Amino acid sequence: MGTDRISSLQALLGHFWRSVTRSRCLEADEEVKCKIAMGTRQRMQPPLPKQHFGNAVESESATSAAGELIEHGLGWAAWRINNVLASKTPHEVRKFLDEWVKNPRMVNYSRPISNTLLLGSSPRHNVYGNDFGWGKPMALRSGAGTKFDGRLHAFPGKEEGSIDFEACLLPETLEAMGEDAEFMEAVAT
Repeated sequence: MGTDRISSLQALLGHFWRSVTRSRCLEADEEVKCKIAMGTRQRMQPPLPKQHFGNAVESESATSAAGELIEHGLGWAAWRINNVLASKTPHEVRKFLDEWVKNPRMVNYSRPISNTLLLGSSPRHNVYGNDFGWGKPMALRSGAGTKFDGRLHAFPGKEEGSIDFEACLLPETLEAMGEDAEFMEAVAT
C-alpha cells in the first residue's frame, strides 16, 4: 500500500476479515464490517486523570462490499482498518462523548450482528505475566458472555512477540476457513 503505518495487528486483522468474508460465501454486494473496540484513553484531550479506573473504549467500523474486500487484497483491507483507527482524533473522541451524554446507548450483543467481525481485547495486556497463586497461565480464553458469530479476541501470545486470536464463528465458516488456501498458507508459516 506504499506505507509503513499499517501495524502487524492491522495486517492480521485484515487477513482474518478477508478469510471470514470469503468463508461466509456472501454475495459480492453485501456489506461487511470489521468493527474494532479501541481504547480512547491515549486519544483524549485533556487526558483522563491518572486516578481514572476503568475502560475508555469506543468502537469504529471499517466497511466494504464483500466482493470489493476480497478483490482488493490484504493490503487494501489493512489500510481500511488503519484509516478508521487513525480517524479517531481527540476532537472526534470528545464529539462522541458529548453526544453520548446527550443520548446514552448501551451495546446489546444479545442480538446477532450479521456480516461483522468484532475485535475486542488487546495484545498489549500482559495476561501471561499474571500469577494468582496457581502458577502462570497456560492459555487465555474469554468468558461465555462474549460468544457470538463474528466475535474475535486478540491477546498477546505466550511466546514473546506473538499474538493469539480467539474466534467465535459458525461451524460452517470455520470449516470453510480450513479449506481456504490463502488463509491456511499464512497460518502454517
